[in-house]
Parts: sequence; structure tokens; C-alpha cells
Amino acid sequence: MITPAFLKPGDKVGIVATARKVSPEEVEPAIKTMESWGLEVITGAGLYLAENQFAGNDDQRASDLQRMLDDPEIKAIICARGGYGTVRIIDQLDFSAFEKQTKWIVGFSDITVLHSHINKHFGIETLHATMPLNFPGDGSHSGSVEALKSVLFGEVADYKVVTGNLSRPGHARGEVVGGNLSILYSLSGTASDIETRGKILFIEDLDEYLYHIDRMMINLKRSGKLEELAGLVVGGMSQMRDNAVPYGKSAEEIIADTVKNYKYPVLFGFPAGHIKDNMPLIFGREALLDVAKDSSGLIFTQSQKTNQKEKVGNLVKPVLFITAFFALIWLLYFLLLGNQI
Repeated sequence: MITPAFLKPGDKVGIVATARKVSPEEVEPAIKTMESWGLEVITGAGLYLAENQFAGNDDQRASDLQRMLDDPEIKAIICARGGYGTVRIIDQLDFSAFEKQTKWIVGFSDITVLHSHINKHFGIETLHATMPLNFPGDGSHSGSVEALKSVLFGEVADYKVVTGNLSRPGHARGEVVGGNLSILYSLSGTASDIETRGKILFIEDLDEYLYHIDRMMINLKRSGKLEELAGLVVGGMSQMRDNAVPYGKSAEEIIADTVKNYKYPVLFGFPAGHIKDNMPLIFGREALLDVAKDSSGLIFTQSQKTNQKEKVGNLVKPVLFITAFFALIWLLYFLLLGNQI
């Protein structure tokens, strides 16, 4: 996997809305916070557009994201919010410039579409983390916002958490992939479908009927996506719904029952997803998962490699400069020699 360059003060970051509409009032706290980090925030031209529930029509949202992908000065793209709509524009996007000059893609929920697509096709790490909509509006410090800053600026993500009920002890090592369960389910059979073999799968969800959680888990099981995992991490399963006739199990119990015959470690209660403490996860990065009785850990390894094309470019530039310098010296020498003759 390729690790985009970490941020430093003075870098430019972009904010775009790929899904649901968002207002200036909802985004302003995030702009102020990121500016306090020393970053220059560039907002998408169509960030505050609105067409029904979307942040503008499909073409407008795709165009906004495309400009950010293509702009070499933008070092990270922060998606303003989730909702629904990113899947409607994914096939319009051209990632060729992004692949040559990588940058962080940040977001969660509906942004799972981008995480899965980029991980599968380009082997570039992305960041499952809080978004501008969730930045505190009162200027207070948020654990998830501070953690986002830390990871973007290059600190290693290292989490020690209380082991949730129904967890299964064990150790695992593998790349972390995943995101919102409903979005992963919607990507099944498409060009953006997730690949899970030998990986640590993270899932979370919000506001779903319990029977639908079961339906989606059975889909993952029948499609082979649960069979050869290195491990499973379950985040927030928030505000679940039930029918008049109860389903009879919680979301966590449904998940535990679906994977009960597999041997890999399972961690419930990880602080990520549609919850207050939404800790960043580096998708595509290798991590160590240690699930024990009382306390568990998820420790991401150091970045694996930077973009080789960027590396080559950085090496070639000084070589070209030196070559051009000496060529100019030889040209001046021969011109002067010619004048003397």
C-alpha cells in the first residue's frame, strides 16, 4: 500500500461534499479548527450547493471532487459529511492524477465508497475518520478531531480499548479495510466491492433495522468475505431499529452469531463510527490486533511506502537541474571560445 505524504503547516487541504448537502454554518467550525493547525483550507466551488437532499447534482459533486483530486497543491481531501450520494459519482471520477500524486482522502459513513474503491484499484491508504459536520461548533476540543490531526500529521495510531462483550480473544496481523456495513453491502458485486482475504475487517452502522443487519451479514458470509479474514473489528452499532415483532437479537449478537464458526479474533466496541469518539482508522495500513479478556489493542504499523512515482519524480528533478546547469556552462564556454577564435 502507498502512504500519502503526511501534512505539515502551510499545506493546503480541500473540503468537498460528495453526498448530502451541507451549510456554511455546519462547516465553519472545521475550517477554523484546521486553520488553527496551520493549514490553508480550500473549499470546493460547489460545497454549499443543494439539489433536494444532495450537495448539488451528480455532475457538480463529481466535478468538485475531481478538481481536488487533480490539484497537486491539495494534500488532503476532507469530505464534509456522509448521507448518501458518493456511489452515484464514483464512476465519473478519473484517478490518474491522484494516483501519480497521492493525497489523503478523509471521511466515514457514505465515504466508504471512496475507501473501498481506492483501496481495491490503486493500493493507496485512506483515512476513515470524523468529518467537518462533526467538528464541535463551540470551539471545544474533541477527542476524534485531535486524533484526526495527529494521524494526518504523521503520528502512529495506537489504540488500547476496553474489550466489548461478545468479543473473541486472539491475535491478528493484516491490512485494515471496511467502513459502513450498509455501504459495503451496496457495493457488493460492483467495481468498488471490498476485498477482505487476509485482512482485518472493520464494520459499523447507524439507524438500521436489526433484520437488515442480519441480511447484510449473511450477504458477507455467503459471498466469502468473512471466511478468510485475519480479524474482525466492530465499531458503533448506533440507534438500531426493530419491528413491532422483535427480531430477538441485538446488532452485536447478530454479528457474533454470523462469525461464530470462524477462528479469528473479533473485537466489539471499538470507538469508531457514528459515535462521539470516532477514532481514525488508516484503511490499507497493516495493523496488529490483540483481543484479550479485559483490554484489547489495535496498533497500526509504520507507513509501508510512499508513492514510488513521487519518489522517482523527486529524484529526477535534481538530476535534471544539475544536467541543465552543466549544459548551460558548456554552452557558454563554447560561445566564449567561438568569440575568441
